[in-house]
Amino acid sequence: MSIATRYSTPAVVLHWLVALLIFAVFPLGVYMHELPLSPDKLKLYSYHKWIGITVLLLVAVRLGWRLTHTPPPLPDSIVAWQRRASAAVHGLLYLLMIAIPLSGWMMSSAKGFPVVWFGVLPLPDLVGEDKALGDLLAGVHQALNFTLLALVIPHVAAALQHHFIERQPFLQRMGLGGKERA
Repeated sequence: MSIATRYSTPAVVLHWLVALLIFAVFPLGVYMHELPLSPDKLKLYSYHKWIGITVLLLVAVRLGWRLTHTPPPLPDSIVAWQRRASAAVHGLLYLLMIAIPLSGWMMSSAKGFPVVWFGVLPLPDLVGEDKALGDLLAGVHQALNFTLLALVIPHVAAALQHHFIERQPFLQRMGLGGKERA
């Protein structure tokens, strides 16, 4: 496959690493939310925060990479409305991958629970302790997460549709699927 039609290796690695972490942290958040207060629940909350901060940092690196490295162009067969939809969805995905960890961090700060990355590096509180704000941010954090889910589904579906139905090398663009089809 020509380098012009495939994302760079760092972009591919960052894409799949962030995707994997999101696919781990989302169900963890849903699961732990309803657990009764216990040491296990607090441990899961710590893991959830660690993953969230890691996603935030990796997305910052990914955005820096994206701003300095032009992504490969979409195939010419992609029509204008699909190009616009792709750009809009990708922009919203990046926005959510930043807003979700920040909203969780702010929620923890407002609820009086510090974020200590990997149990070693205490991060500063982003807002002061305020129960009402913490409750509001909990709702915002949840809504943003389900919005992300609502965007990831069509993102994945579009990639699979282009790859398997339209027979375009979309999975190869992101480092999967073997050799480019002729």
